[in-house]
Amino acid sequence: MTIYYSLTFMLLAAEMATFCVFVAPLPYQIRKRLFRFLSESPLVAKVAYALKISFIFVAILFLDAVQRMFRVSAEVELAKSGAQGVQDVRTETNFAARKFYAQRNTYLTGFCLFLSLVLTRTFYIIQELIHSQEEYAKLKKATADQSKGSMQDQQKQIEELKKKLAEAQKNQLDFDTLKRQAAQQATEYDRLAEQYNKETGKVSDKRVD
Repeated sequence: MTIYYSLTFMLLAAEMATFCVFVAPLPYQIRKRLFRFLSESPLVAKVAYALKISFIFVAILFLDAVQRMFRVSAEVELAKSGAQGVQDVRTETNFAARKFYAQRNTYLTGFCLFLSLVLTRTFYIIQELIHSQEEYAKLKKATADQSKGSMQDQQKQIEELKKKLAEAQKNQLDFDTLKRQAAQQATEYDRLAEQYNKETGKVSDKRVD
């Protein structure tokens, strides 16, 4: 394997490790700090820029590997058809090895490019998920504070209504007391009036006699 395909394989292994870290069941706080570091760190931004350039070279290698694979496949088919005469075992082995290497390089570079797209999309999806969780936590806290405030207001209203009810009951009790006293006074007045009338009537009879 040449040096650039070895580097491509190392890049593919790094992408696989990064993908495993992305999809690992990490705690929310650790995941949040990790993705905040990846999205805000200047060093990570420089590394991402270098990786974008390297993926351009990987794409060129992919196109070259695909072209070489088709060319080797055509040569193998041409050799099997007997257009170049009878081939020995070494020639067939050479064609098979060239075809294998061409296919290996194609799959290696192709998977490297495909996984780079998957990693990019996964990164943005998880980042949006973290942002949504933060917004949900803020909304939940605001709703809890609002409900707590409304409960306090309702409690104050209940206390005020209880005070008003107590005052109304007290006023009603005072009114009943006054009514009862007025009734007693009216009864006493009637009794005294009757007694006075009786005594007045007796006195008038004596005078007449």
